[in-house]
Amino acid sequence: WDYWTPPLSMPYHCRTRLETIPADIPYVQAEPQAAARWATELAGHGAATDLRVGLVWRGNPRFENDADRSLPGLTLLEPLGTMGGLCWFSLQKGAGEDEAAHPPPGLPLVHLGPRITDFADAAAIVANLDLIITVDTAMAHLAGALGKPCWVLLPDYKPDWRWLTDRNDSPWYPGVMRLFRQPRPGDWTTVLEDLATSLRQALARRRPPPGHLANERGMCYK
Repeated sequence: WDYWTPPLSMPYHCRTRLETIPADIPYVQAEPQAAARWATELAGHGAATDLRVGLVWRGNPRFENDADRSLPGLTLLEPLGTMGGLCWFSLQKGAGEDEAAHPPPGLPLVHLGPRITDFADAAAIVANLDLIITVDTAMAHLAGALGKPCWVLLPDYKPDWRWLTDRNDSPWYPGVMRLFRQPRPGDWTTVLEDLATSLRQALARRRPPPGHLANERGMCYK
């Protein structure tokens, strides 16, 4: 080859600006047969009118900023389990899977981690959920690429450059991504309080027929 560059340096070399970000989504599709199988399986969990929410609360512990980007534990999300109208699915892989297998008693959680062997599996599941809530992991980018509503929980200290600063949306995934940022280093309490408020608002906006909200991107916003 004559030149080489890390893939994430391409925006720099292409002189990408906010207004020129290639953000036509979705640009990834789940495999139709796999998505259909998961549609049948997930229908057996929760009520037909429940909002189906996928959760990822930890990243790869080998990542240099993982201590800041990952939640300390699944117990922080337990208060969300008291909210009616939600069915929770763990998409957690690797670190945190043991927590998903034995979730806090107040957070009923369907553990799907062992069923996910690659991104194709994950995409087929995500395609059948209404909302993804995740820390800064590959799951956020998969959801965005699929055009799936996704709420990303971000640290105050050294968030990834792709999330920019001082905004609660993402120009990489317009219309489907919402960012919940720590107001100060380590403050997940405020983030989760804001998250709970937004979930209540999303539930209040639901209207029949059942499942109609799954295709409404506007659910991501106040």
